[in-house]
Amino acid sequence: MSITPKLNRFDLSMIVISLVIGMGIFATPGEVATSSSNPFLYFGAWFFGGAVSLCGALTFAEIGARYPTTGGFYKVFSHCFHPAFAFMINWILVISNAASVAAVALIGAQYINPIIMPANLQNDMGIKIITITSVLILYIINFLGIKMSARTQNVLTIFKISMILILCTAVFKSHDTLEAYKIIEQVNDNNYSVSAFGISLVAVFFTYGGYQQTINFGGDIINAKVNIPKAIFAGMITVICLYLLINFAYYSVLGINGLQHKTALAATLAGAIFGAIGYKIISLLMFVSVLAFINVNIMANPRVYYAMAEDGILPKKFSHVNQQTQVQEFGLSFFVAAVLIILFFVSSFQKMLSYVMFFDTVGLSTAAVTIFILRKKTKHLDGTGIYTIKWYPLIPIIFIATYWFVTISIFIENPLAALICLCAFVAGLIIYFVTKNSQKPISTP
Repeated sequence: MSITPKLNRFDLSMIVISLVIGMGIFATPGEVATSSSNPFLYFGAWFFGGAVSLCGALTFAEIGARYPTTGGFYKVFSHCFHPAFAFMINWILVISNAASVAAVALIGAQYINPIIMPANLQNDMGIKIITITSVLILYIINFLGIKMSARTQNVLTIFKISMILILCTAVFKSHDTLEAYKIIEQVNDNNYSVSAFGISLVAVFFTYGGYQQTINFGGDIINAKVNIPKAIFAGMITVICLYLLINFAYYSVLGINGLQHKTALAATLAGAIFGAIGYKIISLLMFVSVLAFINVNIMANPRVYYAMAEDGILPKKFSHVNQQTQVQEFGLSFFVAAVLIILFFVSSFQKMLSYVMFFDTVGLSTAAVTIFILRKKTKHLDGTGIYTIKWYPLIPIIFIATYWFVTISIFIENPLAALICLCAFVAGLIIYFVTKNSQKPISTP
């Protein structure tokens, strides 16, 4: 049963924004500042990261326009290279995305727990109750239909954007108020290197990442060849503007030294604006950000299962779609069940989640390479009004080269983590061929 397009350009733009803006922007600026010796390098990393991410977004916009299909991030590898390579890159998503959702859901529950729970449930049990309840409510909403999921996503995303803009108003507070938050001591270590810049970009690109999952909705988008590129462009421009605004607010309130020493950045902004009630405000913001992240992943991940089932890697049940609601009822239930199971063991997944960026840099840069192959395979689409990247091939080359620079930086900084990740890719190949061979019918003598 095939996917019927139900989502419009605005729906997809909101999905792009929610895929990118998660919890990262409230934490990673401190890590970037630690690798930066002055404001010019700090903002340079965010400007450069935004420009390169826009190059990547434009590359994926053309990939999505030339090859709009359900589970596109898996399918484009299968189409341009080989199903084995597609599975090698994507198989870890089956585990890591569910683990990411579980971990982030717990973080969101930790923020909101003291605000809404009675004193006797302001503990691990109360956090688990909030987390499981949140996931189950979003599961029910998604089960009702793809349009219901999209409407929920639109509301959560608009609320999230509004809250970020409110936090940015901290820059308009009086000079004396802002000075109270700044750390006066100076950091003597002003050494800076290309390697340090590469490490700072790891945090920047982690915060800008996620837009690549947009192409998983290729079968859900009305007039996908036109709406995918426009939605990706609009979504990423919005994200870049919001990130630069909030980083300017962080810097205005804390200064570069404060960024290097403080962890609760968003809470500090909220405190500067709202005073003592600021903690409650930021707790609400964090929880809404988490809900948006959970919801968009519940929407996106079953579509990857759909593509894998089409290639015979997963059972056909994963590709079954309710024609009325356009929901993969089994695939959706499987993903949510995985999240709920992992919630009981999530602490053991923390180290694995720290390696996500290595998977992302390899996966994104390799996926971007498919644009060169797709251009040849879909030459017949040229001149039909389909979106094409200006300054091709410079734009994808900038993106691919930068991401490989970051990949090498990660390898130099943490070779053991990189080696573990490479072994995980090889394990994907082994799993693929074992699965395919087990499906071959046994010949009778």
